[in-house]
Amino acid sequence: MERPSRERQRESEDEDESADEVLTCPECGSDEVVTDDDQGELVCDDCGLVLDERQIDRGPEWRAFNHSERQSKSRVGAPITETMHDRGLTTTIDWKDKDAYGRSLSSEKRSQMHRLRKWQERIRTKDAGERNLQFALSEVDRMASALGVPRSVREVASVIYRRALNEDLIRGRSIEGVATAALYAACRQEGIPRSLDEVAEVSRVPQKEIGRTYRYISQELGLELKPVDPKQFVPRFASELGLSEEVQSKATEIIDVSAEQGLLSGKSPTGFAAAAIYAASLLCNEKKTQREVADVAQVTEVTIRNRYQEQIEAMGFR
Repeated sequence: MERPSRERQRESEDEDESADEVLTCPECGSDEVVTDDDQGELVCDDCGLVLDERQIDRGPEWRAFNHSERQSKSRVGAPITETMHDRGLTTTIDWKDKDAYGRSLSSEKRSQMHRLRKWQERIRTKDAGERNLQFALSEVDRMASALGVPRSVREVASVIYRRALNEDLIRGRSIEGVATAALYAACRQEGIPRSLDEVAEVSRVPQKEIGRTYRYISQELGLELKPVDPKQFVPRFASELGLSEEVQSKATEIIDVSAEQGLLSGKSPTGFAAAAIYAASLLCNEKKTQREVADVAQVTEVTIRNRYQEQIEAMGFR
């Protein structure tokens, strides 16, 4: 009675050993063996020897040559996303009053579909918590679109807001304030250079409230956020001012030298980056006025002058 179980155990051990083995080319001994999904072949990347030509194709059985064909032939839904309150798992009823063959619906069917859409929207949010989440995530999406940040930042911001909601950190604070603070924290976490002033411009709450809420949720959730590096702002500011790569490299060098001497501590990263760009533009003969740089960086000319003097002294120029 024990024999079949022993055989199964031996077979499973053989499978594990074969899975752990590294494929090597019998011709040249290289372990750079790659799978060519288009041809269904196992090929040595060094000498080109075909090791196996009957690989199983695990992709779809249909072919598509552009995005629209791929969308029309695909039989699966969108991936799960944190940017929607239901993670994109609920049903969506199309607004077009047509059947599967593209024919128009009768008046009776149209009224029925209208009622179904209305009730579908109502039952998507079953309680106040889900309505809160739906509104907050729509605000995150709106602000992220206005700031032009990638989708990964929206996903991280949505996760941070969900954590704050589960920890009951929103009680006594506005939904917009916590959503904005979550988006700013996500930008910091993903290394996307957006200042608090820029985030406050697209938000519906004051900057002071955003800063206060951001400090509170980052402390309560234990978010490990590094200080903002002024060098992250240099490419964007230089691009908006129409400056060359030489100016960007010089500005980065100025920031590095100044930071080594401890001048960055306690200073605004945007103001520090703006002053470095102003100094670099003068050194590279691509002069920009303090007003032009201040408008792009959203800082005052006084800030640029003060940081500029410190940076020039740090570089050894008088």
